[in-house]
Amino acid sequence: MTAPAPTTLVLGAAGFLGRWLVLELLTQGHPVAAGVRPSSAAQLRGWLCEHGADDSALAALTTFAADVTRPDLGFSPAERASLEAVRDVHNLAARYRFGLPVAEARAANAEGAAHVLRWSAQLPHLRRLVHLSGYRVGRREYPVFPLPATESERLYRRLGPYEASKYEGDAAVRVLAPQLGVPLSVVSPSTVVGHSVTGEAGQYIGLAPLVEQLWHGRLPALAGNRRTFVPVVAIDHLARFLAAVPDHDEGAVRRHTVLDPATPPLPEVVALLADHLGVRTPALRLPVGLVRRLPRALTGVEPETLSFLSDDRYDTTSADRLATAAGLAHPPVEDLLRRWSTRLVADNFGATCTRSGHGK
Repeated sequence: MTAPAPTTLVLGAAGFLGRWLVLELLTQGHPVAAGVRPSSAAQLRGWLCEHGADDSALAALTTFAADVTRPDLGFSPAERASLEAVRDVHNLAARYRFGLPVAEARAANAEGAAHVLRWSAQLPHLRRLVHLSGYRVGRREYPVFPLPATESERLYRRLGPYEASKYEGDAAVRVLAPQLGVPLSVVSPSTVVGHSVTGEAGQYIGLAPLVEQLWHGRLPALAGNRRTFVPVVAIDHLARFLAAVPDHDEGAVRRHTVLDPATPPLPEVVALLADHLGVRTPALRLPVGLVRRLPRALTGVEPETLSFLSDDRYDTTSADRLATAAGLAHPPVEDLLRRWSTRLVADNFGATCTRSGHGK
């Protein structure tokens, strides 16, 4: 049976966020084009089948080999022609790993974001480009792209390649979209954890290593202070939010920070998880600045994660408004954290899975 012409393109479709978004879109009846690495197409279909996608939903899925580091995204002329009915593009393609080489991070997360926007500008029926950013980037009211070389070098030294490249990618789409007439929504989620019902994770970076250290008794101290805030969002809530964005956003550029403001401060999160898992809560807290100066071999902390340990709070007004209009609400955050941590332990913290990936 021939698949219907796709109306939505998801780039990074086989990644942690991408596959949940594809599942949500197919469940809603959207014909979807999934941009994946060539080796991931069968894996994506298998995952979707395992998570309830029936034959009719899978019949509405077309997979394409995609490479956002190339201006044409790696699509052949015939593939490009088959995508002309696409109205909505979701760019979730990214390299999400700490310790990335600068060139690799920039090619995927910064230059890749610009390539996707320029490519989307050529679609004859484009309704919306949805770009996945991050809650710690994009807070500059008037972004600059490209950054002067000296400022770019300082940014990468200060934040590390992953976050700095996401910062550049966020600036790129916000600068280029008005120039090229691309309707743009920038969605900036906080730390994405497991499914609100099953706890299923599938991604084992971010907060997951902290839970792993806690579980194994290797977390003698906690970086930060009593107000340190590392907000979370459930993967299923984020997938539903992303799917709803093109139906609700209008205008040139819209920005949404998606997180659960009810997330407790980090020390309370750790205490909740320790109590749930039946392990000891670390009694000692160390200032982030001190941890930054200590050797990683001593602290066990990835240096690039330290910029996320902040007292900052975030404006979620626009995201909350859209969620209300779409009938969405965050699941109870403490239940979410308990279910997620239980699943992390059951899955042995992804010991048999890769801990890095495309598609955030």
